[in-house]
Amino acid sequence: MLASRACSLIGKRAISTSICVRAHGHGIVKAEDFSLPVYADERTIPLPPVDYTKNLSSEQKALKEKEKASWASLSVDEKVALYRIKFHETYAEMNRGSSEWKTVVGGVLFFLGFSGLILIWQKKYVMGPIPHTFSEEWVAMQTKRMLDMRVNPIEGLASKWDYEKNEWKK
Repeated sequence: MLASRACSLIGKRAISTSICVRAHGHGIVKAEDFSLPVYADERTIPLPPVDYTKNLSSEQKALKEKEKASWASLSVDEKVALYRIKFHETYAEMNRGSSEWKTVVGGVLFFLGFSGLILIWQKKYVMGPIPHTFSEEWVAMQTKRMLDMRVNPIEGLASKWDYEKNEWKK
């Protein structure tokens, strides 16, 4: 019984939300229908399924009536106005470059600079001095010790040392 009650509530909720939505105590609001075609200015869609201007003014309606006659009687401005009813941008306007790359480059440089400041701060205040084991004297002593112990004599450091001449092999 509980399962049937839950299914009936879910079914009612699905039906009611697909038709309309209650808007925070302001009554019922019609939901947007995303199954209808929409206008999009894209180079890949040369002819959008709907016109750019949905609600025509009285001037635009008169121009649409004039459009049905001979196009030779239309002026260039009227032809452009008719084009703007159907389309928002021309191909040249769509292909026009933008200055967005400046924002991207500026953001990248900002974050690189900020990261550099963090590294400088860490080197000064977080990291200690360089350990004594990085000094040249220590590395030389460590290398001599490894040679004396004959570490990795087949392919490693000891294989490159001539023990008879006490120098590196050539």
